[in-house]
Amino acid sequence: MNGMKRDEFVDIIFTGDCGFRTADSFRSQRRFGHRLVSQALNDNENRNIERIRERIKDFPTGPGVYFMKGVDDVVLYIGKAKSLRSRVASYFQPSSNLEASRGPHIAEMVNKVDHVDYLETESEVDAMLKEARLIKDIRPLYNTDLMDDKTFPYLEITVREDFPGVYITRKPQEKGTLLFGPFTNVRDLRGVLVEMQKVFRFRTCSLEIDADDAKRRFFRPCLLHSIHQCAAPCGARIERDEYRRSIRELIRFLRSKRSIVLRQMYEQMTAASKSLEFEKAAMLRDRIRLIESLDKRGTPDEDVQPEVFAADPTEALVKLRDILQTPNQIRIIEGMDIATIGGSESVGSLVKFIDGRPFKNGYRRFRIKTVQGVDDYAMIAEVVRRRYRYALRGEELWPDLILIDGGLGHLHAAEASLQAMIAEAVAAGEAVEMPHSKMASIAKREEDIYLQGGAEPLKLPANSPVRKLLQYVRDEAHRFAQHYHHILRGKKMFNEG
Repeated sequence: MNGMKRDEFVDIIFTGDCGFRTADSFRSQRRFGHRLVSQALNDNENRNIERIRERIKDFPTGPGVYFMKGVDDVVLYIGKAKSLRSRVASYFQPSSNLEASRGPHIAEMVNKVDHVDYLETESEVDAMLKEARLIKDIRPLYNTDLMDDKTFPYLEITVREDFPGVYITRKPQEKGTLLFGPFTNVRDLRGVLVEMQKVFRFRTCSLEIDADDAKRRFFRPCLLHSIHQCAAPCGARIERDEYRRSIRELIRFLRSKRSIVLRQMYEQMTAASKSLEFEKAAMLRDRIRLIESLDKRGTPDEDVQPEVFAADPTEALVKLRDILQTPNQIRIIEGMDIATIGGSESVGSLVKFIDGRPFKNGYRRFRIKTVQGVDDYAMIAEVVRRRYRYALRGEELWPDLILIDGGLGHLHAAEASLQAMIAEAVAAGEAVEMPHSKMASIAKREEDIYLQGGAEPLKLPANSPVRKLLQYVRDEAHRFAQHYHHILRGKKMFNEG
């Protein structure tokens, strides 16, 4: 009934000249109609719930991410689970009162669920990280958490400094650092940082410390040195080589399984408990929990948070306008990419940037429909047609720049597809919103940039803000396409775009 209320549905059925002689007879028949329709709808809902329950019986008992989906296959809600089967089943228990236990928002969502899919993960941590990434990418209607730009924290070590510092950050430096994470719980990370500092005595301040600065010996260290949590390189209390040796030990500790340390701590805790030193045992228990929390993390490569590593785009946008030789300010950039392996489950992606920042609500996925086998040019052409048919009709804004992941051939394919669309619309006598968009492509490896109408690549230095911005858009389109592609190959779940 597409959201139509039951009373409205019945009123429509019983509207008009139905041969009723009196108002009472009409009301009587209307009440009867309500009962019939309500019973039919309840029967249908019950059959759907039973079908979902039967499907859930085949769900794995391990961790993963689940997807509540409507009749049109749109993802309504994404969640994580320690046990997929038990977690998803809890939404559809006959005796459960979802409105009381999880709120009216979730109860409304469950009433719209047509089927449920899942994606298995190796651990709860993987499930948590994947859930966060999927929610940010897909932005389901009924998810309220993890929709903002907040990211998971990292542990950052500034390894190129004379005296490396160790920090918790959500915005790592671009270079010169070693990253661990992302971590799932910043509170536990802060706690374990304190415990590690007691052992390795690294600095957490932001001072610039030069090993050759003789004046350091006159500097008074902070309180952390007094309580034996920092070696105080700021006050020349430790030599550079000795301090860096301690940092290398810290890195080995972070990269290891820490099994030896934990075994020793477990033995100490047990001994303290047997000797009735319960406060000491409790302290050791808490330290063990904190150290174990170090394993609740992903890796920077596998659990990418591209928004974390973005540079300030202001300068890049000004210079990009000059390079494109356009009178228009560059505000909207859309990036495209294709993901395929042997022509299987080929997908296209489109990401939108506004003022140099990702605009997640503008992201789109396209399951390639018209191309068989491996033909990147034809796939790019299909995505261009499907994306910009609305802009051509004046229903959406044209971007200022369309950026294709690829070389000159990919750019020509996109140009030809757009020009063919315009020609077809004009020939059919349709009103056409002519594009003001510029087109460009950026190829991997050599990072050559091809501009619309040019045959020779534009080569920008590695530190160019324009190049960094275009790489960011390209890499985000690539990540988004690959992410969707892997999901399709693993489980044929989505039918978007």
